[in-house]
Amino acid sequence: MAAINVGRVQVTRDPDRCDIPYYVAEFVEREVGTDLNCLRKLGKLIEELSENKKQLEEQVLTVSSEVPRRIQNALKNAEESKNSLNQLLQEETVLFDSINSHLLTAQPWMEDLGVLISQIEEVERHLAYLKWISQIEELSDNIQQYLMTNNVPEAATTLTSMAELDIKLQESSCSHLLTFVRSTVKFWHKILKDKLSSDFEEILTNLHWPFVGPPQSQVFGLAAPANVPEIYNNLETLFSQLLKLQTSDELLTKPKQLPEKYSLPPSPSIILPMQIMLNPLQKRFKYHFTGNRQTNVLSKPEWYLTQVLMWIGNHAKFLDDKIQPILDKTGSSVNARLEFSRALVMLILEKLAADIPCLLYDDNLFCHLVDEVLLFERELYATHGYLSSFPSCMHILSEETCFQRWLTVERKFALQKMDSILSSEAAWVSQYKDITDVDEMKVPDCAETFTTLLQVITDRYKNLPTASRKLQFLELQKDLVDDFRIRLTQVMKEETRASLAFRYCAILNAVNYIATVLADWADNVFFLELQQAALEVCADSNALSKLQLGQLACMESSVFDDMINLLERLKHDMLTRQVDHVFREVKDAAKLYKKERWLSLPSQAEQAVMSLSSTACPLLLTLRDRLLQLEQQLCYSLFKIFWQMLAEKVDMFIYQEVILANHFNEGGAAQLQFDMTRNLFPLFSHYCKRPENYFKHIKEACIILNLNVGSALLLKDALHSASENETILDPNQPSATAVLHELGVYKLAQQDVEILLNLRTNWPNIGK
Repeated sequence: MAAINVGRVQVTRDPDRCDIPYYVAEFVEREVGTDLNCLRKLGKLIEELSENKKQLEEQVLTVSSEVPRRIQNALKNAEESKNSLNQLLQEETVLFDSINSHLLTAQPWMEDLGVLISQIEEVERHLAYLKWISQIEELSDNIQQYLMTNNVPEAATTLTSMAELDIKLQESSCSHLLTFVRSTVKFWHKILKDKLSSDFEEILTNLHWPFVGPPQSQVFGLAAPANVPEIYNNLETLFSQLLKLQTSDELLTKPKQLPEKYSLPPSPSIILPMQIMLNPLQKRFKYHFTGNRQTNVLSKPEWYLTQVLMWIGNHAKFLDDKIQPILDKTGSSVNARLEFSRALVMLILEKLAADIPCLLYDDNLFCHLVDEVLLFERELYATHGYLSSFPSCMHILSEETCFQRWLTVERKFALQKMDSILSSEAAWVSQYKDITDVDEMKVPDCAETFTTLLQVITDRYKNLPTASRKLQFLELQKDLVDDFRIRLTQVMKEETRASLAFRYCAILNAVNYIATVLADWADNVFFLELQQAALEVCADSNALSKLQLGQLACMESSVFDDMINLLERLKHDMLTRQVDHVFREVKDAAKLYKKERWLSLPSQAEQAVMSLSSTACPLLLTLRDRLLQLEQQLCYSLFKIFWQMLAEKVDMFIYQEVILANHFNEGGAAQLQFDMTRNLFPLFSHYCKRPENYFKHIKEACIILNLNVGSALLLKDALHSASENETILDPNQPSATAVLHELGVYKLAQQDVEILLNLRTNWPNIGK
């Protein structure tokens, strides 16, 4: 309290220069302050502080008594844990010594037991080996017994079981056992195959197999009609028994394979009975189409291709009616006709692989071979239902050397065809010029022939087995399109001075038609699949940007986009040149119309009948003649673009060169409106319902110029008021845009309308 002075004396704040701690002085000053009346609170304050002190002392005593107890418990627990750990360590030592002792004692027993186990395992292996031999010998004995009793079906079934054992033992390292099994299978397979084959061939001979004529002329040469069921029963029996030998036949016979460079898809062996049925046909094929036979001519691939198609067709009915039911009854998934076709196609593939290297560098022979092969493939797939998953001639043509040669020859003949197309006298004339319904596109012969050429190329390569080969042909097509576009551009440049002539228009129609066809092809499933393949190739090679890859993946672009864009640019340039040419003629024809005395023309009331301005006749005649000419020479879509571009230019020309360049009295404004609405606009009414929508500047300018004086004054005031309201932002007043919209003016801005109002001369004196 000595540090507290009543009145103006302040409490000392520096704890280093005061005996009373700083926080005590703060507390006293806060509770008592400088008011002497507050000293009465000291008693109560002392009581509260004493109570707090007592509580704090009790808490300290409680804590100080609890902490030693907890520490004591923790120490006790630690001591117990230590004792338990020591006991466990002692037990572990005893157990370790016991285990070591046991292992030392058991070591001799383990060595003796290991020897016994090895001996047992060896005996088991010997026993298993003997069991396999016994099983094989048992099956072999069974086959022998079945054959002795002429039970061929059971013998064939048993041989199948033996062949399955052979397959199971393939991973075994017992080479002698494998040799024994294989030799046994081979022994019985040869016996059964020879026996069944001879009987089966005899049945086929009775049926006059193979058939050399069409189904309707086939006579099976049976001795008597009564024998027919017996023959077919024997056929079914022998076919089924031979089918049972399929497993062993696949084990023993390796099918003839073409070199890996042809990348043929994997395919199972031809079923055994079908092989026997095909033997005479294979002999005939090799007899006629190999060696020095007159029928083996490189220039006549159609001979052997046609022969194979005839064989397939001649035997199709028999295979479907007689052989397929047998296969279905045995549970086989084989299709008889496809199996027969597949075997004959393999003969074709071997023949092509041998012949192609001999004629690879003779363009005419090679091209003829490719044409005949493609015709053969088309017939094979369309008529005989051959599957694309089977080996085909396209695999031979896809071999690298052959394929590159094919591409080269295809390009060469396509370029020659393009030369002949463009040099033809009828190149720029439509084949359907006299048929209105067909000739909507007005396609010149050169463009139609070229797109047909592209389509033919597509048909030729669309059955190639791999997407990468198809993409190479697609690049060839794109190169041809670009080459044709360049040729069209060169011809177009020669015709630039006569941009409205027939030939120039024909070139434009050709460009438009090709671009349209490519755009349609871009949505074709075949080209969409190629687009996906191209996307995968580009993604692997990082050839395109992420944006381009995204566009391809989202189908926003197509494989023909680059070509279409170039053609569209050429089309736009040519159309622009035509529009500019016609527009120059229009401007020349409008010279007198621009100089019309719009200030002094009589008003509509002073004329009995409004008539077209004489100075407007050359302008309108020029427009009419050119529109009629180009409507006849351009296709509808091109002409539509043309007249809309021309209308836009004429609209701006008349607005700027005629309207804004003159002043108009009432009669002049009325005459302008009559010329435009009753003469200019109707010229375009043949091509659209509301031609005035393509002349908005003229239309709206006529509205402003032909307002009666009162309305014009009100409009002028309204625009002036709207301008002022915009500066003060008055929401209650209509905007200039709203005022103009009420009059039907949407295109012209407020400043344009004010200029047009100033071009009027029929203002009252007070307005001046």
